[in-house]
Amino acid sequence: MGDSGTRPAGSIHLIGGGRDAVRLAPLYAAFVEEAAERKTDAGARPRVHLLLVREPGDEEITDRFASPLRSAGADVVVRVVDEGEAFAADALDGADGIAVGGGLTPAYRDACAALAASVRSLVESGVPYLGFSAGSAIAAGRALLGGYRLDGVEVGDEGASEELDELTVAEGIGLVPFAIDVHAAQWGTLSRLVAAVDADLVPEGYAIDEHTALVVRGEQVEVAGSGAAWHVTRGVTVRRVRPRSAR
Repeated sequence: MGDSGTRPAGSIHLIGGGRDAVRLAPLYAAFVEEAAERKTDAGARPRVHLLLVREPGDEEITDRFASPLRSAGADVVVRVVDEGEAFAADALDGADGIAVGGGLTPAYRDACAALAASVRSLVESGVPYLGFSAGSAIAAGRALLGGYRLDGVEVGDEGASEELDELTVAEGIGLVPFAIDVHAAQWGTLSRLVAAVDADLVPEGYAIDEHTALVVRGEQVEVAGSGAAWHVTRGVTVRRVRPRSAR
């Protein structure tokens, strides 16, 4: 990530998933607070552009992701596409913050591919980014999209495979240099990330628990929320990184 020369780069908030609104609220609030800092008028609500890929039959996706952002003080501009579609080139025009929701990770990667350069440019100019589950996974340069087998051998649970068989890594948005996996403790995805690092599919990565955020500010990486993030490096070394308040 670079620096525009006029302001620090925006921070990157990567949430590992979860459905408990009370535990998620402070994670959304930290992101919205930073987006609000871009407003010149004191007390003005930041404009957060929310990108969502809707699965068939999921009519509640907009409320599920827009409501906590509005509760945190944001004016939310919702952009929704169906699986197999891509976001328009102007989807992020005027954004003070970028939020990318959850769902099928490969579908989010494809829908956001054409916006990757725009997202990077905006973040470099100081616009914060929030990813939730799939939105977190695709923030990586080399994004772990899913799968539960490596060379035909199971390395994770099929239920967390994102409808993929073999571990699949593809070009992501490129906001962080490490891979991201999500629902770590709840879905057992840590073993998948360990396998991906061990096989040199990705250089390193973090598996993030639900109701937990990995917050990246420049070279600084912190954990917030009620869970932990598991840092996997080549070797393979696995280290549990907990929120500061939990240590």
